[in-house]
Amino acid sequence: MKLVTFLNHKDQSKLGVLANNKIYDLNALNSEIPDNMRSFLEGGEELMDLAKNVVASISESNEGIDQAGAELLAPVPNPSSCRDGYAFRQHVAAARRNRKVDMIPQFDEYPIFYFTNHNAIQGPGTIECMPDHFHKLDFELEASIVIGKKGRNIKAEEADRYIAGYMIMNDMSARTLQMEEMMLNLGPAKGKDFSTVIGPWLVTPDELEPYKVPCKPGHTGNSYDLEMICRVNGVEVSRGNMSDMDWTFAEIIERCAYGVDIYPGDVIGSGTVGTGCFLELNGTGLLNDPEYKPQWLKDGDLVEMEITGLGLLSNTIKRSDSDFSILELKKNSATA
Repeated sequence: MKLVTFLNHKDQSKLGVLANNKIYDLNALNSEIPDNMRSFLEGGEELMDLAKNVVASISESNEGIDQAGAELLAPVPNPSSCRDGYAFRQHVAAARRNRKVDMIPQFDEYPIFYFTNHNAIQGPGTIECMPDHFHKLDFELEASIVIGKKGRNIKAEEADRYIAGYMIMNDMSARTLQMEEMMLNLGPAKGKDFSTVIGPWLVTPDELEPYKVPCKPGHTGNSYDLEMICRVNGVEVSRGNMSDMDWTFAEIIERCAYGVDIYPGDVIGSGTVGTGCFLELNGTGLLNDPEYKPQWLKDGDLVEMEITGLGLLSNTIKRSDSDFSILELKKNSATA
C-alpha cells in the first residue's frame, strides 16, 4: 500500500491510501480504521491487514480524490521521534576526503544516528526558511522508514519486522549554522532543526519485494535496488541507490533500540546517499577544480527527489519575510 495523509474538502487532515491514481479516505471506507496515521500505526499489524483488505475491495463506486488534485501532507505528520542515520560510506568518505582528513575507521564498526526535531516535519509543498538558513542552504537526499510496533533491544536479524514502511526524506541543512555550532563538538542543532521533509507517501514493505537484493557483505537486513535522484529546478544534481547503504535499516534499528523503547510512528532516516548534497558536491568540485563555482539552494528553487517505488517528493524553497538573525547574536569574544 501507499499510505498518505491528506487534506479533505473541509481542510481536515485524514489518513488515506493511493490506489488507481486516486486518494481514498480509509476511515470513510471502514470506520474501524483511525482517521490519522499515528493512531493507525499504533494499531499494528491488525489495522495494517484490515487496511489491505479494504484497499483490495476498492471499486469505481468508491469516492476518491484525483491524485493530481490532492493536497498531501507529510505521511507521518506528527512522528513520535525523528532520528537520522549515517549509512552510506561513499558520502562519508567523500566528505572527509574533501576536508583533507582520513576516513574514520569507526564508521565500519557501528551505525550512528542523531535526533532531529520531530515537530519540524514537513511534506510536499512549500518549505519556508529564515534568512540565516540561506547561508549555504542545502538538501540531503535520503530514504527513511517509520516504525510500526513497539520494541526494545531488537536484534538486527529481527528488526525488519518492525518497519511499517518506507519514504523519501530530505534532511534540510543550513550549513553555516551547522558548521559553526559543531565546532563546539555538539549538534547538529540549529543547522538542522528547522525542517525535515518526508513523503510523498508511506510505502509498505510488501510493495518493495521485487526490488530486494543482498545487503553488503558482513551486514544484516533487507536491502533494495532503488534508484535515488535529486533535481533542482529540473536539473539533476544527485544520483545514487538505496542498495549502496552500508549499514542497513535493520542494523540502525538494532542500535536505536538498545536499552530504550522504539515506538510506532518513530521516523528514522538513512543518512545522505553518495553525491546526495551540495556540501559534498561542492567539496568534490573544488578539490578537482579551484575555479569551481559552489551551488546552494536559493529562494524559489524547486527541489524534486525521486526514489524508485517510493514516488516523487517535490518542494519549493521560500525565503521568510523576516530580518531576525541568530548569526548576528553571537557575543563579542574579544577581551579588553
